[in-house]
Amino acid sequence: MRLALDEARRALMSGEVPVGAVLVHGGQVLARGHNGPVAQSDPTAHAEIVVMRAGARRLDNYRLTGTILYVTIEPCVMCMGALIHARVERLVYGAADPRVGAAGTVFDLARDSRLNHRLEVNSGILEAECRSIIQEFFKSRRGK
Repeated sequence: MRLALDEARRALMSGEVPVGAVLVHGGQVLARGHNGPVAQSDPTAHAEIVVMRAGARRLDNYRLTGTILYVTIEPCVMCMGALIHARVERLVYGAADPRVGAAGTVFDLARDSRLNHRLEVNSGILEAECRSIIQEFFKSRRGK
């Protein structure tokens, strides 16, 4: 999660919403990245999508079985859908997203029995630090 926080800080420095993610397979970091919708003019360039794309290229497989995705903020519906389709094994996130969180806070796609894949979810890892960086970002934006 510390690596994901480093990535969130990179996003912050580039003016993006500070969310960072790391994809791990077999104890090795496959990919790390952060939000980039503004810089990439791509509404899908969320940190989770960025690292899943890079990890899939590294594994030469669109299925990310056996992987763990660490992300500073609970994923949205789009990102949870991608995690499920990619067959990510486990999601570990820092702070819940009370507005659009899709890993148990607002929606619970990770455990929805109507879907063909479910993944393990661990939350609250370095929660205060993960929440703080995003709250400070939005406080500074509202102040302008």
